[in-house]
Amino acid sequence: MVTKNKDDVVIVSALRTPFGRYGGSLKDMDYYDLGAIPMREVVKRVKLDGSAVGHVFWGVGDTSECKDPFTPCAARQTLLKAGYPPTVPSISFDMACVSAMQAIKLAAMYIKTGEIDTAIAGGCTSFGQEPFVLRNIRFGDTRFAQTLEDPVFPMAYKDFPPVSVESDLVATEYGISREEMDEWAVRSHKNYGAAWNAGKFKEEIFPLSIPAGKGETKVLDIDEQYRADSSVEKLAKLKPIYGSKAITAGNAPGMNDGATAILLMRRSKAEEYKLEALATVVGAKHIAIRTSRMPEGPGFGMQQLLKECNLKLDDIACMEINEAFAAVPLVSMKILAEKDNAKYKNIYNRMNLNGSAIAIGHPNTASGARVMMNLMYELRRRGGGYAMGGICGGLSQANATIIRVD
Repeated sequence: MVTKNKDDVVIVSALRTPFGRYGGSLKDMDYYDLGAIPMREVVKRVKLDGSAVGHVFWGVGDTSECKDPFTPCAARQTLLKAGYPPTVPSISFDMACVSAMQAIKLAAMYIKTGEIDTAIAGGCTSFGQEPFVLRNIRFGDTRFAQTLEDPVFPMAYKDFPPVSVESDLVATEYGISREEMDEWAVRSHKNYGAAWNAGKFKEEIFPLSIPAGKGETKVLDIDEQYRADSSVEKLAKLKPIYGSKAITAGNAPGMNDGATAILLMRRSKAEEYKLEALATVVGAKHIAIRTSRMPEGPGFGMQQLLKECNLKLDDIACMEINEAFAAVPLVSMKILAEKDNAKYKNIYNRMNLNGSAIAIGHPNTASGARVMMNLMYELRRRGGGYAMGGICGGLSQANATIIRVD
């Protein structure tokens, strides 16, 4: 029997927008407006006012998406758009893809120290609002032709090789083939489709009404990245991207638009508000490894977190490792399995049960919170237990989080 403590950090509400395809339904939505949707609705769902929130922790990977690209204070502008009072403090931060999961960790830390009782953790990304860049003209000669730069092509840091190339090399070291990556990608789409048809995403996705032209609107209640007709045969025809040998647009996620928000509280505060604790945050870990080893990050982070929480893999009912590429969960599962094939199969059968970023999409600084809310709702459908999520991020950082549903 797990003992509940009044100082436990619990989740009382969690939701997100549908994730839009690159250039899809959400491409014209203002960045602050997009983030304000889950930030507003996550408190509204439990009949709280924004004034009850002690702090907002908000993942923001690229401020150029904002209409104020220079120090936009994105979290603050978003919370004001969401109707929170101006007295609510916030922090916007960039840890690339791990940002929203790190936001959960930061929120839990603040609550544990006693500084606050209630927090919002989440993030927003809008690849559709990404502008082109024209460099070196502020003090230069503008009489000559200049080159526009696309910041999202290729997906890489200027002083480092593309992440697809490095991830491809790591996957090869672990004996993971192109075929395995494609098979995993198809599995992600199939699992997502089965979960969506079963109504599993209704708890976490807040449907949006989107202008459809001529005064019409459409309701978006499904992630646009999902491909119901995905197959290994179709994926096999795709060419590798950015100089890699096995990573393609089919076994990688899209560049997506979306936002997530989780409302966390001290257990005693949730009881004071008479709110149900949907899950307890058991532990959270942030690590960094060699910059060229990104697919290994979630595996090592999850290993360390299990040890810190005095738990074993057999204690975990379900898991998700965000599919930054199919190579990431495939490599990290091998790390967790410690070269034991039977253990690997067991992990495989508990991993990414409702699909992940390849099918759902990856608005990078929002994804970490999505992973944890999906695991939470899955645990609740199963009657409780432990779940563990992992995610890799820019230049080989990684986060892992364990939650429990009683």
